[in-house]
Amino acid sequence: MCWITGVRMTDVLQPNIVWTEMGTSATINCSHTKDAAYNQMYWYHQHQGETMKLIVFTASYNTKPEFGNEFNEQKFSTNKTVPESGSITVKNLDSTDSAVYFCMVKQHCVIALEKRCTKTSLHVRCG
Repeated sequence: MCWITGVRMTDVLQPNIVWTEMGTSATINCSHTKDAAYNQMYWYHQHQGETMKLIVFTASYNTKPEFGNEFNEQKFSTNKTVPESGSITVKNLDSTDSAVYFCMVKQHCVIALEKRCTKTSLHVRCG
């Protein structure tokens, strides 16, 4: 089984926990209660004892996600059609996918400095 756990912030929401099987896919939804200017979404993950790594950036105004250096569309897919929500799917789960997954939303504005973030842990059980 795979499980996902997370922390709820006041304006960015993800599931606290999601269970799934190895070899399947897990989708993590993220939504926010900020205004529509917060239309950018960043997905990160962090393995225990390691630093966070950017998986992908996506935005409601851009149909092509931009993946971090170690990640690609064969393993991850995103859905971001509206400013207030989006999702990431981790495909063909294995034990290396066990990590904390973070969703961050940001305004599309050159002078905007305010960011909101929440996280979800994904754990894959072997056998």
